[in-house]
Amino acid sequence: MSALTTAPCSAPSSDRQAAPAAPTAVEFHYAQTDSFVALLQQLGVSLLVTTYQANKLLVVRAVAGGLSTLVRHFDKPMGLAVDSSRLALGTLNQVWFLRNAPDIAPRIEPAGAHDACYLPRSCHVTGDIAVHEMAWVGEELWIVNTRFSCLCTLGPDYSFVPRWRPPFITALAAEDRCHLNGLAVGQDSNPATAQGGSESYPTPRFVTALGETDTAGGWRANKAGGGILMDVPSGAIVARGLCMPHSPRWHDGRLWLLESGTGQLALIDLAHGRRQVVTQLPGFTRGLAFAGPYAFVGLSKIRPTSAMDGVPLAERRDKLKCGLAVVDLRSGQMTAFLEFQTAVEEIFDVQVLPGLRFPEVVGFQKDAIQHTFIVPRSAVGADAGR
Repeated sequence: MSALTTAPCSAPSSDRQAAPAAPTAVEFHYAQTDSFVALLQQLGVSLLVTTYQANKLLVVRAVAGGLSTLVRHFDKPMGLAVDSSRLALGTLNQVWFLRNAPDIAPRIEPAGAHDACYLPRSCHVTGDIAVHEMAWVGEELWIVNTRFSCLCTLGPDYSFVPRWRPPFITALAAEDRCHLNGLAVGQDSNPATAQGGSESYPTPRFVTALGETDTAGGWRANKAGGGILMDVPSGAIVARGLCMPHSPRWHDGRLWLLESGTGQLALIDLAHGRRQVVTQLPGFTRGLAFAGPYAFVGLSKIRPTSAMDGVPLAERRDKLKCGLAVVDLRSGQMTAFLEFQTAVEEIFDVQVLPGLRFPEVVGFQKDAIQHTFIVPRSAVGADAGR
């Protein structure tokens, strides 16, 4: 049976004020330390970055003498889920699915330079669910559905399929009751919940939220200390008193997260719920990915109009930077930095593409998408692919 959930709608166009003029285009400038380029080359990786503020997906790649950064337009891009063969991107009211077509990558200009080519294949219309982080769990895409305070997956007959919500959330409602935002995938070795026996399986493991609240927008009253980390399988709250936590990640046998309101990368002691600060960074920390002993951390500025009462980072908002910081986890030191100097001021997600040094992502703003075709090799023989 299907159920219809509605949310308040805006007034008819005749009752609304005229739409504001389109913003003036701003040139995109950035600068990086030499160590940032060297590290991408050393690790053999490239990076994906979303900025909902600028409506862009960025693809950051090292080249001789610096960086080459692709800029692709999407409507409010947020969470990313990625591996070598596929990419999912959450946007304002859709989730886009892109697939890697490695056979055509060497043909893209400059010929022979690219080692991957992600092409849009399909999208799923969700409506504005305030999609935040996403992750592949086996073949399923799990999504943090912030507007409905739940984790969900997708089904062909529905906008979304609710799969889990915090025990303190009493109803499925489009009210952003706790600002659920981050998702960490871990291993589940519990025979009662794992699929068939004692082997471990990937599963949604931890989530972050900005409040333990069950009213519309209730989390807004205590941004400074209302944040929580939750264990998904049990529904238990692991840590309280966090300042705007985001981006929980399970890496190297430990749980990491970003305490955005303090600008910190932290470790969480799961047994006692204690927080251990790894490093302090010069921005609102959000978006976290790992490559070996290095963490790539997204940094954002805080808008002058943002209400941040009591949030420590707001006291120095004029000094904050936007970009990507690289932290050496062995020392806790920032060892490299990419700063976005214009156009981009807020980052949401950061993902590493391991083993891909120079990928292409085909967008919709140029003619390439109109003239690139992928068909089964068996259909046209050895020349298939374009």
